[in-house]
Amino acid sequence: MIKVIKYSGQTADELFGKRDEITYNVEEKVKAIIADVRENGDSALRKYAAAFDGYTGSSLEVSSAEIDEAFAKIDKKYIQSLKNSIANIENFHRKQKRDGFEIDMGDRIVGQKVTAVDKAGIYVPGGTAAYPSTVLMNAIPAKIAGVDKVYMATPVKADGKVKAEVLVAAALCGVDKIYKMGGAQAIAAFAYGTETVPKVDKITGPGRDYVATAKKLVAGIACGIDMVAGPSEILVLADGDSNAEFVAADLLSQAEHDKIASAILITDSESLANSVVLQLKKQVERLERREIALASLETNCKIIVTDDLLSAVELCNEYAPEHLELAVKEPFKLLDKVKNAGSVFLGYNTPEAVGDYFAGPNHTLPTSGTARFASPLGVDDFVKTTQYVYYTDEALKKSADDIVSFANSEGLGAHAESVAVRVRK
Repeated sequence: MIKVIKYSGQTADELFGKRDEITYNVEEKVKAIIADVRENGDSALRKYAAAFDGYTGSSLEVSSAEIDEAFAKIDKKYIQSLKNSIANIENFHRKQKRDGFEIDMGDRIVGQKVTAVDKAGIYVPGGTAAYPSTVLMNAIPAKIAGVDKVYMATPVKADGKVKAEVLVAAALCGVDKIYKMGGAQAIAAFAYGTETVPKVDKITGPGRDYVATAKKLVAGIACGIDMVAGPSEILVLADGDSNAEFVAADLLSQAEHDKIASAILITDSESLANSVVLQLKKQVERLERREIALASLETNCKIIVTDDLLSAVELCNEYAPEHLELAVKEPFKLLDKVKNAGSVFLGYNTPEAVGDYFAGPNHTLPTSGTARFASPLGVDDFVKTTQYVYYTDEALKKSADDIVSFANSEGLGAHAESVAVRVRK
């Protein structure tokens, strides 16, 4: 079921296989769905809701009564847990907010202003599980950024009901409207707008093949997106003092997400590696999502034994995991050597689940090795910068020769003349 491999200089691709950000063969189908939603709006959304989800209701929007019903249904203790989590997430993301700047040189001024997008659409999956934590991680940074309107899309089943926990999370985070739509059609609706669903400036949130492909197709054309996410993954780097039971539990916490999720252990202890194998076999049998976790373990779980921790860190940097646990005695010493990871969890008592729900840092992270160049979702995803320039007459005269020289070197005479005509006056 689980492979234990002795590291002897193999590359990450050789050990774990090549990962593509999106490996699904659905692009033509998704293009057709997007075109249909652009052309037919709400009627297309209703058609796909019926075909894919069994929902035939007329309303595409969650009502205030449905939200009130959700609050009445949910345990007060859980609502308080949501509020505690929201406080931590807000505290972390407020630190990300940045201001513009201005440089005044007397006769000329240059600067940059930071402005939030007007409208954001967040996608919350509703497939094998529904995730109120996804609502928090997407809506909170959007609101902190200053986004005027935050909308949410989530698929529903035949009964037309959104999971109560998801509705409560959305209400607590100040989501303005919630739409009963999923898949590529939801992304298309946010990207281009329909009679009911507004066109947004930025779409964020995770999804599987159809959603990821739709985001890829509309990105940079109709709107912006956060990222094109692949299967979720965890890499645990553990030393010989780690608790095998804890490590196995952490690997399974990721494996239960999806059959194509990846759970990897790299350790300098062969004894720990063997103990973790035994723990995985034991613990997986107790899981409610056993079938999903087993499929993930059998396909994508590997345990690598290295000679030392430094070699393990180098391998981690090459793999660039979405989640990285440093389950070692002195994690902060290794943290300095970590270059490529979405989010890092330090020490023996910081499982990934702490970050998924509660600690404050975002859980929407770069996958499939894109942590080499990409970052977690944050406030910056919901803002844009605008530059500005002001020159007086004297300042333009001082710079005219340089600007004209540049323009002429590029064969753009009109550019040069737009400066020269002012200097000649």
